[in-house]
Amino acid sequence: MGASPELVSPKTALRTRLLASRAARSPVERSAAARALCAHLRPRLVEAAGTVAGYVPAAEEPGAGELVGALGAGALLPVVPPTGRVLAWARATGELAPGRFGLLEPVGPRLPPEALATASLVVVPALAVGRDGSRLGRGAGFYDRALLHAAPDAVLVGVVFDEELLPSVPTQPHDVRLHAVVTPSRGWLDLGVAAHP
Repeated sequence: MGASPELVSPKTALRTRLLASRAARSPVERSAAARALCAHLRPRLVEAAGTVAGYVPAAEEPGAGELVGALGAGALLPVVPPTGRVLAWARATGELAPGRFGLLEPVGPRLPPEALATASLVVVPALAVGRDGSRLGRGAGFYDRALLHAAPDAVLVGVVFDEELLPSVPTQPHDVRLHAVVTPSRGWLDLGVAAHP
């Protein structure tokens, strides 16, 4: 799922700026933001019927050190395959190990990509989220592919720092829009996007 040429430059420039901003954030700022994000997310996670899915944030990402605990035992977490770009899943058990690209992932039995369809709420990583539901990822397409397996009525929520909530971000027709976004100071914001087909 490559980007069309007319979107490569705007996406690349925006990614570069956002990644630099994340890298410049102090550990104290990251920790405070993670606690605030999870405080906003927890009530929605508790209300969610059945399984929730999320991810293990890297050190510079929103929610680092806090998100997995907020998701709770049994949440679906992604497993990056040894080759290819289609995520598998595993249940959160509290034990994580480095996987491909050095990303932490659960160590339990692997579940197929279709396991995401069991989640009623999916917390999605993003570099930026638009108020129109648009999402900017890192560009490899892992989540574009993964979200095709989400249940039609699943709530898809992005987690970003405050300045990463934008009016919109560059998208392509295959990009799945998010239903909500959570930021440290704004909390949970519904984006008015209908469930995906």
